[in-house]
Amino acid sequence: MCGIVGYIGKNDAVPVLLDGLRRLEYRGYDSAGVATLADGRISVRKKVGRIANLAALLAESPVSGHVGISHTRWATHGGVTDDNAHPHSDQSGRLFICHNGVIENYGTLRDQLISEGHEFKGQTDTEVLAHLIGKHYDALTGEPGSARLVTALRAALTHVVGTYGIILMHADAPEVIIGARRGSPLMLGVGKGENFFASDVSAIVAHTQQAVYLKDFDIAVLGADDFEITSLLGGASGYEVSKVEFSAEDVSLGEYPHYMLKEIYEQPETIRDAMRGRLSREDATAKLGGLGMTAAELRNIDRIILTGCGTAAHAAMCGEYIIEALAHVPVEVEFASEFRYRQLPLPKNTLVFCISQSGETADTLAALREAQRKGLRTLGICNNVASTIARESDGGAYMHAGPEIGVAATKSFTSQVTILTLIALLLGRIRHLSTTEGLRIIDELEALPGKIARILEQSEHIRRIAEKYAGSQAMMFLGRQFNYPIALEGALKMKEISYIHASGHPSAELKHGIIALITPELPTVVIAPHDSVFEKNVSNIEEVRARKGPIIAIGTEGHEEALRRFADDIITIPACPDYLSPILTAIPLQLLAYHTAVKLGCDVDKPRNLAKSVTVE
Repeated sequence: MCGIVGYIGKNDAVPVLLDGLRRLEYRGYDSAGVATLADGRISVRKKVGRIANLAALLAESPVSGHVGISHTRWATHGGVTDDNAHPHSDQSGRLFICHNGVIENYGTLRDQLISEGHEFKGQTDTEVLAHLIGKHYDALTGEPGSARLVTALRAALTHVVGTYGIILMHADAPEVIIGARRGSPLMLGVGKGENFFASDVSAIVAHTQQAVYLKDFDIAVLGADDFEITSLLGGASGYEVSKVEFSAEDVSLGEYPHYMLKEIYEQPETIRDAMRGRLSREDATAKLGGLGMTAAELRNIDRIILTGCGTAAHAAMCGEYIIEALAHVPVEVEFASEFRYRQLPLPKNTLVFCISQSGETADTLAALREAQRKGLRTLGICNNVASTIARESDGGAYMHAGPEIGVAATKSFTSQVTILTLIALLLGRIRHLSTTEGLRIIDELEALPGKIARILEQSEHIRRIAEKYAGSQAMMFLGRQFNYPIALEGALKMKEISYIHASGHPSAELKHGIIALITPELPTVVIAPHDSVFEKNVSNIEEVRARKGPIIAIGTEGHEEALRRFADDIITIPACPDYLSPILTAIPLQLLAYHTAVKLGCDVDKPRNLAKSVTVE
């Protein structure tokens, strides 16, 4: 969740660190801090609030040095205070660390350290870890420096229960910064005469296109001109220097006021990229070589489990409907946060897909490992080819959506649903779909980007609707069949960035309790494309109208008349098959939430209490 940036090289560290933190502010923003080393002394500046607050402090009280570490925090242990902000020091004040993750046994470690005379300034688990490493460093004999620091780090981490992505520096070892990882992402950037640590490559892409993604239990020692990676478990650790697939321009706002709006507008291209090279007209099917499974192996699958969290779980729910409709394979959706705690029957011919934009979501990664522990084949759908889920799964499909900076997922959602549709087509063609049907599905898939572009042309119309209802205290979202998950996703988007209480429900459940909520003050968004349940949705709209509830309807072009009799406002999507409607109906709901949040003056890209990647349980 939090952001980490480290630098060692020939340039002044502070501008590099601040630029990196700004690029990672979506990951954590309760407080921020930097530590730099110069002339054998480490200087620290920390401040509650956004990066701008830290930058102002540094302008008033500058620090210098060519070596530094920095952090932007999303609070877990301890309140939001300057003392709890990172970096944290050990007892000596000569060692400082930044940490992402959770040290589960920090209470026991803290009590032990207090009994030995250690004094703590804050309440975080990170400060405990700093003291623990410092304790081992001070207990070692021999020359001070990087070798001694690595030995101390190894000794300290053997006592730690939990997850960590950490970087640290010591006044005795000005020639290095050191990083270690277990369960929380950390990578290093390889430059010329300078090197970097970061929790996300977007922090350093302006400086280098060469990256090494650390594995669990890796320890990396970073100098200005070289680096060494070893394993906490002993010996050298293999690694690969990867080329970063996007540039600094890809993570810039460009002409857009917010990343979320930029990413909404990128969806015609990201949908196209998700399908690029994966549709075969010759065979009338999808080609997904990354799954690593033959047609015979896929035919032997009796059951599919789709698992994810938040928006990824809603994409999975769409996938359940789509795969069952096109491939006739039983599908279940499991929240990744519940997967390993359930006594879930897992027959041997079950295939598990783990869905995560970052590929680092802690609960989804735990679900993947639990499925593998049970002997099941696990496949990942994620946006980072070097992520932990991508590396640990047995195969999968890369989304090719590019960096998603806005906390509220938009383009990643539609890319995930697109890939699940490709999987459905592939499975359907090896079972029962004819060549003609396969080609028809390909035609419809290839038409999606153009149809999304037409929906985006309604942004101004949707803005006016959003402003009309922005003063509402609550909203209800209704959808049926393929669009029930979109009702959930639309409600989630509204909650995430506008802070309006919103709930999503199956349309057919209206009479089974939730109709009691209908009042003239409660807008209801009904997702009612012209599909197999269109008339049923119209009946639900009539029921809401009879109780004087305001209605925003999402309908299909050319079929507005039935909706216009009852709906106060209508947003249209181009005609499409039922199974593709979730990709189209999601777009206006993203825009509706966005324009509502802007009208209310909310921080669209960094909504309160949220972080982009949830890497702690």
